[in-house]
Order: sequence, then C-alpha cells, then structure tokens
Amino acid sequence: MNPPLRHATDRDALVEGLKDGTVDVIATDHAPHHADDKKVEFDRASFGIVGLETAVSLSLDRLVHGGIITLARMVELLSANPARILARAGEDASRPATPPTWTILAPELNVTVSTDAFRSKSRNTPSTGGRCRGGWPPPSWAGACCS
Repeated sequence: MNPPLRHATDRDALVEGLKDGTVDVIATDHAPHHADDKKVEFDRASFGIVGLETAVSLSLDRLVHGGIITLARMVELLSANPARILARAGEDASRPATPPTWTILAPELNVTVSTDAFRSKSRNTPSTGGRCRGGWPPPSWAGACCS
C-alpha cells in the first residue's frame, strides 16, 4: 500500500471518521502486481496489496460486526456514496441515469480469505488465511437465488 498503514492512532482516526461521517467512501485501489514484482528486496517491491477481493468481507467483519458502523452505513461507504460522488463529478445530466445493479451479501457467512480463490493476478494480502464473518455468497448460490 502506498502510503503504508501508519501508527495505531492514525488507523483509529480513520475508523472514527467512518463512524462520524467525516470519511465519505471506502475504496480500493485495485492495481494488482504479479508475484515476481513482489518477490524482490522490500525497498524494490511494487507497492500495493489486494483490496478489491477482501473489502466487503473485511468491512462486514471488522466494521459492521465490530459494532463500528451499521450495514446501511457500509453500503453507503462502499456503493451509494462513491456512485453519488462520481456522478456529480462526471455524469452528463442530459443522459438518463444508469439502472441500479444488485449485490447479494451474506452478512453471517463464514469466509476464509484464500488467495487461491482470487480472480486477480495478484495474491499479496496480509489477510491470507484470515477468517471473516460476512461476504458474498459462493458462486453456487447464483442459480438458486438469482436470474
């Protein structure tokens, strides 16, 4: 990550900003790097970790189930607010709005972060093997609940 995570007081301030509304968005900078770009000396390695594939599960586990924010606030931070901000910044008001999309979440699903399941070319995450409460339903659910 660039900049890297700093002191606990900095991280605590970010969490407080999520709670009090100072922070508007949770976003990831999905810029994956091949393993060869990471398997070099630390100061020569490309910056970054996988965030896109763990953002929902980590947000549900640490923030929602951790009692820091509500599920509705998480949806605002990950979806509604970025859409609103981006629309305001670049949407052509004369064009009709895009239709809504749906994401199915499973807030109680037990998830183990497995880089083998990542679709990204990158596998670099400090969360490997970590367990989270909440995430996306497995792909096998798609046929049962969605069309």
